[in-house]
Amino acid sequence: MSPIKGLAVHAAGAELLPFHYDPGNLGAYEVEIAITHCGICHSDLHLISNDWGISQYPFIPGHEIIGTVQAVGSAVRSLAIGQRVGLGWQSNSCGHCEWCVKGQENLCLSSEATCVHRHGGFADRVRANSRFVIPIPDPLPSEQTAPLLCAGITVYNPLRINGINPSSRVGVVGIGGLGHLAIQFARVFGAEVTAFSTSPAKEKEARSLGAQHFVNSLESKAVKEMAGALDFILTTVNADQDWGAYLQCLRPTGTLWFVGVPPSPVSVQGFPLVSGLRTIGGSPVGSPSRIREMLDVAARHGVKATTETFLMAKANEAIEKVKKGKVRYRAVLANQF
Repeated sequence: MSPIKGLAVHAAGAELLPFHYDPGNLGAYEVEIAITHCGICHSDLHLISNDWGISQYPFIPGHEIIGTVQAVGSAVRSLAIGQRVGLGWQSNSCGHCEWCVKGQENLCLSSEATCVHRHGGFADRVRANSRFVIPIPDPLPSEQTAPLLCAGITVYNPLRINGINPSSRVGVVGIGGLGHLAIQFARVFGAEVTAFSTSPAKEKEARSLGAQHFVNSLESKAVKEMAGALDFILTTVNADQDWGAYLQCLRPTGTLWFVGVPPSPVSVQGFPLVSGLRTIGGSPVGSPSRIREMLDVAARHGVKATTETFLMAKANEAIEKVKKGKVRYRAVLANQF
């Protein structure tokens, strides 16, 4: 097999540089994908900077991948050469633990991430176990669908876990790369959606995405006026907030759910939890079956990411724009073949 060519980071926080590696022989259950598009996720930025202390250099980032199947292993029966497919955060799991057997491979303790201790999607090709390579429905455009493979499933999964339906009153905290997708999916489920943002200028767009209500979260009075109004609040931000104030926004049996990870410990008073049977939870990405379901829902209901596309060769430029918050809402790299 010819070398895989990509853009790798060689030290914490360094720029991406051209890099190639020998992928070796294709495993029996592996699929090789010729990459057409790869989203830039904030997780990539954390890995590049080694914020989580798990990065090993050099490595090629990228885990919101769409492309076509170029080669399949001898045991692969579910995918065909030339088929358009996607690959998200997870590229493998043990396949036999309690969680894998239950179809919750995303909780496998031996889970393999697409660009952690291996090379990801800022490249011309990538490999993964075929169980984690998902066919892309025809109606979905590749550019706007790549971010669904991480950002999309990150917000879709908790809505499904918590049974969001037309009777639900849902709050979404943060109208960015995750939040703008969460609003769309919550509306598909028929929920009444309230968007919380520190940027009043985002109100018009939040409403166009499907939010019926908008709250400027910098105005404590506006937040307090939401007391007891919501069944479920999904927080997508990576910043510290007054979590107690959001807890007060919940109705009895309501849930405050984290998919963004704030830098400080989450601290709330116990009484609102006890008195109203309220809960706090969180979740990672979803299983392959849940990703398939999400893509089907997106195709049938027109859910897509708002993106800005860059040539793969301009990855460093794109990363800088993402760092500065100048991309609305997801950056996507595109290969030219």
